Amino acid sequence: MTTPRALPRTSDNTLLADAGSGTRVEFRDVVKDYGSTRVLHGIDLDIAPGEFISLLGPSGCGKTTALRVLAGLEQATGGTVLLGDRDVSRVPTNKRDIGMVFQSYSLFPHLRVLDNTAFGLRRRGVGSKDAARRATDALELVGLGHLADRFPHQLSGGQQQRVALARALVTEPRVLLLDEPLSALDAKVRVQLRDEIRRIQLRLGVTTVFVTHDQEEALAVSDRIAVMNAGRIEQIGTPEELYLRPATPGVAAFVGISSIVPGVASGGAVTVWDQRLPLQSPVADGPVEVFLRPENVRLSTDGVAGAVQESTFLGSIRRTLVRLEDGTLVQVQHSAGERVEYDDRVRLQIADEPVTVRPAAS
Repeated sequence: MTTPRALPRTSDNTLLADAGSGTRVEFRDVVKDYGSTRVLHGIDLDIAPGEFISLLGPSGCGKTTALRVLAGLEQATGGTVLLGDRDVSRVPTNKRDIGMVFQSYSLFPHLRVLDNTAFGLRRRGVGSKDAARRATDALELVGLGHLADRFPHQLSGGQQQRVALARALVTEPRVLLLDEPLSALDAKVRVQLRDEIRRIQLRLGVTTVFVTHDQEEALAVSDRIAVMNAGRIEQIGTPEELYLRPATPGVAAFVGISSIVPGVASGGAVTVWDQRLPLQSPVADGPVEVFLRPENVRLSTDGVAGAVQESTFLGSIRRTLVRLEDGTLVQVQHSAGERVEYDDRVRLQIADEPVTVRPAAS
């Protein structure tokens, strides 16, 4: 079995030696219509040079459309897209100096790995010797220099996606765009490549926009995340901000795991199970639905009563589903040493942490 070569020193690798500080990207009131249907509703987004930002949301929320507008694969109906100080709203894709990795690997089956990687350079008129050297550097960066002579069908899915990443990086783009590049891979490979993409991005300092519907991916690698819904950005913030201080019920529901339980808001707080909890943001007095994170609910000797429905071992913790007497299902995260069985009677209390609420359905 061939052992991969170690990553080269910075001075030995043109990509690392020339790594810059990234390029600022801006969306200013970007609108996109398909016929009479509006899919982007005035997107405003300012991405700092060298930042890794994820566009996160469910299918159909507009995240891929926003990425394609940035890439020039779609033309915005209105608004402005800037790379650095340059308005590229009407600039064709091949003039925007971007690299893009898609969900499908899109490799040429008849070309070896080295030639696949060098393809963009050759299209730009780079000589064969220089293109080969730079492609070799890009493959070393993604840990595939030892596979340069293989064909795509001789590689695993994760290796093919690494080649696609090397091909996107070899032209030293100002901005790297990643359109759900990990969704076709199995879970273990997905985590490995996710972490590798982040490591490479940090080393190169390239501004990166990552589209995903997988909240775990976005939370793990992003400097900031823009949560999208129905063609709008609901909240932009660091992973910690989105998880701990969701701005809307939609963000609270989509990012992380939450149980939804009834409560009553009054006087700037909410009462749940006879406990009074602080609010993330003000809400009108009256019946509400409260989002409870599983780590903020604990098994106790007193509190609201319920019966265990299931308990899942997750290594250092357990996640237990409890059905309350009113039928409400609540997730509880607790120590793996606290063993519970199906139909055990338990009691729950809530930690005194701010919660997100929404008006109760009428």
